[in-house]
Amino acid sequence: MDTLLLIEDEKLLGAELSHHYRQAGWDVVLVTQLAEARHLLIDQRLDPLLVLSDMNLPDGNALDLMEAAQGKTSHAEWLFLTGYGSVRDSVRALRLGAYDFLEKPCDLDRLDLVVASAARNAGLQRRVIDQTQSHHRRYSLEAYAGRSAKAQEVRLMLGKLMQVPFSALILGGETGTGKGLAARILHYGGPRAQQPLVELNCAALPRELLESELFGHEAGAFTGATARHRGLLEQAGGGTLFLDEIAEMPLELQAKLLKAIDDRKVRRLGGEKEIQVDVQIIAASHRDLEKMVINGGFRADLYHRLSVFRLTLPPLRESKADLDELVPLFVAEFNAKAGKQVKTIAQEVWDKLRAYHWPGNARELRNVIERCVLFADGAAFPGQWLQLPGQPSVQPHADQNGIYLPLDGSMALDDMDSHIIKTALERSGNNLTAAARALGATRETLRYRVRKYGLKVQE
Repeated sequence: MDTLLLIEDEKLLGAELSHHYRQAGWDVVLVTQLAEARHLLIDQRLDPLLVLSDMNLPDGNALDLMEAAQGKTSHAEWLFLTGYGSVRDSVRALRLGAYDFLEKPCDLDRLDLVVASAARNAGLQRRVIDQTQSHHRRYSLEAYAGRSAKAQEVRLMLGKLMQVPFSALILGGETGTGKGLAARILHYGGPRAQQPLVELNCAALPRELLESELFGHEAGAFTGATARHRGLLEQAGGGTLFLDEIAEMPLELQAKLLKAIDDRKVRRLGGEKEIQVDVQIIAASHRDLEKMVINGGFRADLYHRLSVFRLTLPPLRESKADLDELVPLFVAEFNAKAGKQVKTIAQEVWDKLRAYHWPGNARELRNVIERCVLFADGAAFPGQWLQLPGQPSVQPHADQNGIYLPLDGSMALDDMDSHIIKTALERSGNNLTAAARALGATRETLRYRVRKYGLKVQE
C-alpha cells in the first residue's frame, strides 16, 4: 500500500481528504504542522509516494520543507493546495519540481485525477531510480574483474574517467575484451548515471536504418515512415550514447555524426527544425582506428573529436592471471542461472585453461564455462566439455571406449598419438601391459612411444 503524506491545518478538510484517500486504498499519514512533517520525512525516514500539502501553514511555507527534503528522501511527487495563490510561490514550486499547484477550493474529482497522475509518475520515477541503482551495483568498478597488472591499470583508468565529465571516449581492444562492460561501468559510475544509457551496434544495421536510428525521422520522411521516431541521440539526451563497432559506420554518416556532436543539435530525417541534444559519446571498435584514418577508412576529424580519451582493453592471452578470478565468477553466474552446484575445478582443467590462447577473450571464456556448467552432473567441473581448439577432448560415451580427436587441422599428428596413448594408460591405471593390449600393440612398441612423449607408466 502506497503512502500519502497529507499536510493540512484545516481540521475539517484534513479529515475529509484523509478519509477519502484511505477509502481509495492509500495509507494516509495526516499532520497539521510543517515541523511534524519534517520530523517524519527527514528524521523518521517516512517514505511517501505522494505529498499533498497546504502551501501556507501556521509554522511556515511548505516549499521550504520540500526544498529541505530534496536529496534526503526517496522520490515523491508534491502537490500543493493554497487558499490564495501567488505568482512567486507558483514559480518557486515549479522550479523545485512540484507536480502541480492547485487553488482552494479544489473540486475533489479534479484532485483525484491529479493525484492519480502524480502517483503514476512517482512510481515510474522510482522504478527508473531503482533500475539505475541496480545497474550501478552490477556495473561497479569491481565488475571489471582480474588480478593481473593490466586489469588493475584498466580499473585505475576507469576510476579516473568516472570522476570527470568527459564528452567523448574511444574504447579499443579485441573482440570479447569487455568494451561493452567498460562502457556501462563508465556510465553507471559517472555523473550521468541517473540519465539513460543507449547502445547501438553500428555493424548490425544497414546504412539507411543506421541513419534513421541515430538521428530519427518524421512521419513520411521515407517509405514506411508512418510515425515520428526519436533518434538515439535524442533518446540518450542528458546521458550516454554507446556506439559499438563505430569503424563500420559509413563515411557520410560519420560526417553527420561529427556535426551533431560539435553543434549539440540533430535534425530528424524529413524534419525542418534542429533539436538540442546533450549527450556523452563512448565509441568502441576492435579495429585500429588510427590505421583506418591513415588508409582513409575513417574520418580523421571524427577520430580526433572522439579521442578526447582513449582506453585499450588487454586481450586475455596477455593477462592469464585474470583466469583465477574470471573462471569462478562465471561458474557462480551459471550455477545461479541453471540451478547447478559446480564447486571444484580439477588442476588438469586449470592447466588446459591456462594453456589456451583465448582468441575470443573473456567472451569466449564465458561461453566455454557456460557450456561446462550446464552439462555438469555434480559438484565437479566437467573438463570433457571444454572442447578447446587445439586441445584433445574425450567424447563422452557410456562405455568410455571411444576417443574424440579433432580432424580440423588444429591438432598435430604426434599430439593425437600422444593423447591416445595417455588416455589408454589412464584408463588402465598406468599399466603398460594392459594399455598395450587395449591398443593392440606390443609392450616394446608402446614403451618406445611412452619414452618419446615423456609419459609415466607402471611396469
